[in-house]
Amino acid sequence: MTEIAITQKDQLRSKLPFVAFHAAALLMFFVPFKASLVAWLVGSYFLRMFGVTAGYHRYFSHRSFKLNRFWQFCLAALAQSSGQKGVLWWAAHHRDHHKYSDRKADLHSPVHDGFWWSHLGWILSDEYDVYDPRRIADFDRYPELRWLDTFDLAPMIAYGAAIYFIGGWAAFVWGFIGSTVLLYHGTFLINSLSHIWGTRRFPTPDESRNNFLLALITMGEGWHNNHHHFMSSARQGIRWWEVDLTYYLLCGLSWLGIARDLREFPEHADSVEEAAA
Repeated sequence: MTEIAITQKDQLRSKLPFVAFHAAALLMFFVPFKASLVAWLVGSYFLRMFGVTAGYHRYFSHRSFKLNRFWQFCLAALAQSSGQKGVLWWAAHHRDHHKYSDRKADLHSPVHDGFWWSHLGWILSDEYDVYDPRRIADFDRYPELRWLDTFDLAPMIAYGAAIYFIGGWAAFVWGFIGSTVLLYHGTFLINSLSHIWGTRRFPTPDESRNNFLLALITMGEGWHNNHHHFMSSARQGIRWWEVDLTYYLLCGLSWLGIARDLREFPEHADSVEEAAA
């Protein structure tokens, strides 16, 4: 198997932001509080959560809609401003997750390896620092995406610098450092809790589950059993009450002519009865 080689220096560099951000988040307790800081925190969190859900996940991992090359690069950069490594790395591993979901070969299954491994352990482990570029050959052919994947911290550094110069030190601490830590764990909860806690509408061969609370904090990713039933859909919340903010924003981008050919759930999928949890 041909893989992207990563040295010990690269391994340390890939883990350093994660550890450093958790330590730096303590600075939030030393910044004089203002209500505007909450707006920085929440706004920055959901802006980049859209990059994670629409970019890393629905576009690069599952090709659930289409973009031209310019907007593809922009969405990749927004996704990587979250500090969750390169889009090619992320999507290649996520495709493997679906291929082996909740089986022994699944890289972050809480069913086999427990909550903490699926939530954090696999990220901090050296085991998955490399990926097979053949798993993401459809996007690996773009040199600009390979550049982003190689210099995966560049969008995050640029994003943090922009917040600092626009909002100052306090906004940087809350809107960049604090929101990044929340974004890490908001994303990782889908790997861990969404295979443990919730309801199952579809009898998928894994333990994926739907969870309303997780859907709210991840802009629709909590409808995880729906997603595992039809992974290529740009829409993960099927019924009217299944809030899916990412899908609503993608619809808006489609009206603007940016996103195209949004793939939908099979017709009548919402008529399937809930399975026992």
